[in-house]
Amino acid sequence: MNYEKKVTMDPSGFVLLADAVPGIVQEIRYYSTYNFIGERIDCYEEPCALLTKEAARALKAVSNAANVYGYRLKIFDAYRPAGAVRQFVLWGIEDTDIRMKPYFYPDLDKTSLFEKGYIASKSGHSRGSTVDLTLLDMKTGKEVDMGSPFDLFSEISHPDYRGITQEQYENRMFLQSTMVRNGFVPIDCEWWHFTLENEPYPDTYFEFPVSSAYLRK
Repeated sequence: MNYEKKVTMDPSGFVLLADAVPGIVQEIRYYSTYNFIGERIDCYEEPCALLTKEAARALKAVSNAANVYGYRLKIFDAYRPAGAVRQFVLWGIEDTDIRMKPYFYPDLDKTSLFEKGYIASKSGHSRGSTVDLTLLDMKTGKEVDMGSPFDLFSEISHPDYRGITQEQYENRMFLQSTMVRNGFVPIDCEWWHFTLENEPYPDTYFEFPVSSAYLRK
């Protein structure tokens, strides 16, 4: 079965993450212009996070565990429509614009972002059970220091990178261990990226927009 035949517009298995996980903070980067392309990404119609019901349920357990230690979850991205991924691919192949290079891939040529795994032509995010996130300190209201910012495409963002402080590394490992204990799997090049191990739609890619209104149709 090819990629196109797996795409569907059916949002019935998804929930609005803010409803499923009370207290999360959201900064949906691909709705904004502050991302590696530099403009709002296709299909992001609202700055909200959507996830499959199963992934949201698991993330609620993560949130509860983090709260005990004085943290809240901050979400950068969750479900990502297949149309948004196509925009990433076209940008990587055809677009000569590198205006955001100093902020997101300062040491890499944009054409290498695919081969190094930072951008995928078929993203797990489009299957609806992958989330990009960090921790917020409930006392200060600030992001926990992870040693590199979200979407910095660099070796320093690899979870096991040791050229950071011990505290930064321990912060990464706390996030990772909490996610793993609750059913998520990390990847080796981004400390913020996790996928539900038993994702409900492992062979399906979704196309509907990121919109609470569409979800409630």
